[in-house]
Amino acid sequence: MKIKRLISQPLIFPILFFGLTILAGSLLLSLPISLNANTPLSLTDALFTATSATCVTGLTVVDTKNTFSETGQLIILFLIQIGGLGIMTLTSLALYLFRQKVTLTDRIAVGQNLLQDPRFRLGRFLLAIVAWTIIIELIGAGLLYWATNGKMDFISALFHSISAFCNAGFALYNDSLSQWSDNVAVNMIFIVLITLGGIGFFVMVETSKWIVERIKPKNNTNRVQLSWYSKVVLQTSFYLVIGGTLAIFITEFIIQTHSLSWFSALLASFFQAVTCRTAGFNTLPIGELTNVTLLIMMALMFVGAAPGSCGGGIKVTSIRVLFAFLHSELKGREQTVIGKMAVTRDSVRRALSIFSFSAIIVIGAVLVLCLSETGGIAHSESRGQFLEISFEVISAYGTAGISTGLTPTLSIFGKYTLIILMFLGRLGPLVFIGVLHTIQSRELFTRPESNLLIG
Repeated sequence: MKIKRLISQPLIFPILFFGLTILAGSLLLSLPISLNANTPLSLTDALFTATSATCVTGLTVVDTKNTFSETGQLIILFLIQIGGLGIMTLTSLALYLFRQKVTLTDRIAVGQNLLQDPRFRLGRFLLAIVAWTIIIELIGAGLLYWATNGKMDFISALFHSISAFCNAGFALYNDSLSQWSDNVAVNMIFIVLITLGGIGFFVMVETSKWIVERIKPKNNTNRVQLSWYSKVVLQTSFYLVIGGTLAIFITEFIIQTHSLSWFSALLASFFQAVTCRTAGFNTLPIGELTNVTLLIMMALMFVGAAPGSCGGGIKVTSIRVLFAFLHSELKGREQTVIGKMAVTRDSVRRALSIFSFSAIIVIGAVLVLCLSETGGIAHSESRGQFLEISFEVISAYGTAGISTGLTPTLSIFGKYTLIILMFLGRLGPLVFIGVLHTIQSRELFTRPESNLLIG
């Protein structure tokens, strides 16, 4: 009975589609046609790569360019595109194009993943998503080809454009984007693509309309206004990027000596602050950064991008609600206030749940990897491993894809741990909690309450 109830729930479909896509992708990547000559690939590494691509993470256990043929790279690109748009979105779009009826539950399920308001015209919205995505990725590819003077051919530029917009972080270079660290145009193109893919489709469309309205003549009295939701997403993202840039610049280039010019150091700090919020590219060698810088990047990766976007993490709205909740507690307010609006109790509860469950998952995964990778090694012989393990865990769960270099050296057990983390992080803990709630019987009674001494 519970299994039938579970299968009938709309929330189970993204789990099934992501899982089936990953399995299909891993099988395709294991085929000889997907690999370069004399390049072996285990099923575990194929599954890891397919999961990382579908979950738009970017962590790799093998070199993408040297391991996979052009066919294999095309498969990876296809998995990235599917993961970026979302399996549920593409499925609903397919139903719409074939003029199939999309039920109300499907409309609400898609709406909760893509919009803060489930009331919207599904068909037109999904077509807009695909159109915007294709246009932005093609423009990004053309700009990258131009900015690199053809050193990045158009196919390679398209690969990196899709990877950047989908916040996947897959690169065809061993050093990611380090060779372009001083190229302002390349850096800014990637930053714009990552940002557009990370703020969410709804915010991106609404902001573009708002900008267009501001360009129009001033006698236009019916100008589009940004919604409260868009303002919260844009402001919080801005604070995180600027704060992250300054923090990385201080800890990496002010406190210690460096050989970069001040402008190059500031540009590198800016790029890292943007990309570690789920994008996965890097222009600095991550394994050579200071411990403080790595901790700052871990915090940014844990927060991630906006709801309904290509990025992961607990989302910028969750952290904004949590800080607003703490601020209200300090001021003795009954309501959690952001700007001129108060957040509903249900939203506060969801933010607390996401943060709590995510923290538990990350701590549990760190413990598991410590056991599998350093369980039999004395602390004096494994110094630095704890920070690297924690970094990889948060990078996988936040689908950020940045690595200190530890991931390729993990044991099979460690790789499967990261695979599970990427899958959980892409769909979010609330999806799995919601699925569990649907198969539980609702209690029709209340229990007596009493105060408990806290703190």
